[in-house]
Amino acid sequence: MSPLTTDRPALTQLSEEEVAFRDAVAALAHAEVAPRVRDMEAAERIDPSLTRQFFDMGLMGIGVPDDVGGAGGTVMMITLAVEALSRVDAAAAIQVDVQNTLVNYPIDRYGSPTQRAQWLGRLTTDTIGAYALSEPGSGSDAFGLSTRARRGDGGWLLDGSKAWITNGAEAGLFIVFANARPEAGYKGITAFVVARDTPGFTVGRKEDKLGIRASSTTALHFAEAFVPDDAVLGDVGTGYKIAIETLNEGRIGIGAQMIGIAQGALDAAIAYVKERKQFGKAIAEFQGIQFQLAQAATELEAARLMVYNAARLKDAGHDIAHEGAMAKLYASQMCERVTSRCVELFGGYGYTREYPVEKFYRDAKIGTIYEGTSNMQLQTIAKRLLR
Repeated sequence: MSPLTTDRPALTQLSEEEVAFRDAVAALAHAEVAPRVRDMEAAERIDPSLTRQFFDMGLMGIGVPDDVGGAGGTVMMITLAVEALSRVDAAAAIQVDVQNTLVNYPIDRYGSPTQRAQWLGRLTTDTIGAYALSEPGSGSDAFGLSTRARRGDGGWLLDGSKAWITNGAEAGLFIVFANARPEAGYKGITAFVVARDTPGFTVGRKEDKLGIRASSTTALHFAEAFVPDDAVLGDVGTGYKIAIETLNEGRIGIGAQMIGIAQGALDAAIAYVKERKQFGKAIAEFQGIQFQLAQAATELEAARLMVYNAARLKDAGHDIAHEGAMAKLYASQMCERVTSRCVELFGGYGYTREYPVEKFYRDAKIGTIYEGTSNMQLQTIAKRLLR
């Protein structure tokens, strides 16, 4: 079969249950997130009371099985939640996204019965998690990491630093990747479940970012941080597999974030052009404006279908490395174009903080960078095409 075709259908129609769930999250976003956006942006932190509501609504454990305290939902439901939140605030959305796709998922998938019982219940009720793979000198070359794990008495000692860790300031639990067998290269990489109060482990400074400013992004430092043997997630040397599989699902979440941001910007632009008058009539009546809106809406819908299709395929048990990369790549590119166009439709007002589109525009940029840059997505797609 040609890599350009597929026999798997694009099952993007939503069920009644999914629509009801999406609408419930959207209602929470408008009622509770929207009034806090400006203050959270200024404070550079998510309001803890809002995070508490995410836990109470089950949004921090959507895909976790109900027998360990989760909602027993699907990747599609995670996608819908992240999209709905991102239409209002991408920073709030990424807190939910990382929790579900990068923290809960690998613990549920690879954790021992003890780890699942110990951590999933907390991650669905009161503990924020973070995923620690990137390092100051290891970004796209994720498996060139220098953080080391060496055997100690009854456990492991971790040494090194991590960078760009989303949720780092608030997290009580971290999934940390370190090389336990450097001589084996990437096959020595091992995943560890590390509690915040681990001796020798400290959370570093918070980054001052262009966008998603309320979402914390921090460094992490390990100085002979001791973790017991039962902190190993999966088997020693299988961390590279866990990292790849987790990021493949995470890219669906980033795609959802991007379509949510773009939709929020487009919603604001449509409302504005109906009110803004020039030459005696609303600018929405000018064909040039109409065509720009139509182009943006078409690109947005195409991205949404790609993201939803990747989520459906993941829920059906398929390998979605190819579809996930395509969805993240296109959704992030689309989001940059659409939010930029929306800023322009506001004219000079779009360049001020009086209106929401400048924030959507700033928040859009991160989509082409984190959880794999656009160039890395292109590489993944090309490998499939040329195999």
